[in-house]
Amino acid sequence: MKDKTVVISGTTSGIGKFTALKLAGQGARLVMLARNMTRAQSTVEEIKKKTGNNNIDLYIVDLSAMDEIREIAKKISAKYPVIDSLINCAGMIFPERYENADGIELTFALNHLGYFLLTNMLLPNLKAAPSARIINVASEAQRAGKIHFDDLNLTRSYSSFKAYSQSKLANIMFTYELARRLEGSRVTANAVHPGTVKTGFGRDFDGMWRILFAFFKPFMRSVEKGAETVIWLATSPEVEGITGKYFTDKKQIRSKEISYDRKAAERLWEMSEKMTGSLAEA
Repeated sequence: MKDKTVVISGTTSGIGKFTALKLAGQGARLVMLARNMTRAQSTVEEIKKKTGNNNIDLYIVDLSAMDEIREIAKKISAKYPVIDSLINCAGMIFPERYENADGIELTFALNHLGYFLLTNMLLPNLKAAPSARIINVASEAQRAGKIHFDDLNLTRSYSSFKAYSQSKLANIMFTYELARRLEGSRVTANAVHPGTVKTGFGRDFDGMWRILFAFFKPFMRSVEKGAETVIWLATSPEVEGITGKYFTDKKQIRSKEISYDRKAAERLWEMSEKMTGSLAEA
């Protein structure tokens, strides 16, 4: 990974932070995206100190805000004409229903539309690389997911897990459709389930959810183990040229059957374009 440019989101904690640390240790040029300036700057200094790699650029952005994504993507595109890897890792589950400034349900805006818009805006730079990889961090919550095409914002019926599982199924459907649209290019796109990892995930919950997160935490895998497949997909020659797949523990697995429905994926893509105000095409 020496001197390869890697754009990675969700870098102030958990899988994203550990992945950034390992890739920096392999000599990658990191472009880190984070929302909290204080935590992000601390993370950058920690990575520099541990790896000796000072080739790190930091951008502060709210990846649930489409206007902010556009602005940051333009800056990154101008500074880095060639991008070798894009790792979409930022994601959250929220205790209540919130909306972003555009009136989009926040889980869907951050977990899916953030991936969708950032990726599409950086595609020309990824296509400029000798070979490039897009890795979308999804989740096995997708198996409980359903794309509510008639109500993506879940205005009529909302629950935290319903919103989260929809967004994670959307990650996988987006990955497959993106891979199809990139056929014939030198860019691959794959999704990954990192496992149930000990992170700050769900820390904003109260009541029964908080108790459940605390109860299962001792049984969760380490951040290092959770990041293993993400790092492998970004670096390993074993997966060179492999695209449109879903991985866990370095093995391909099948996702929910609906995720292979081309018409449903195309419909999701078109609705995502409208919601992001993006006309970007792979």
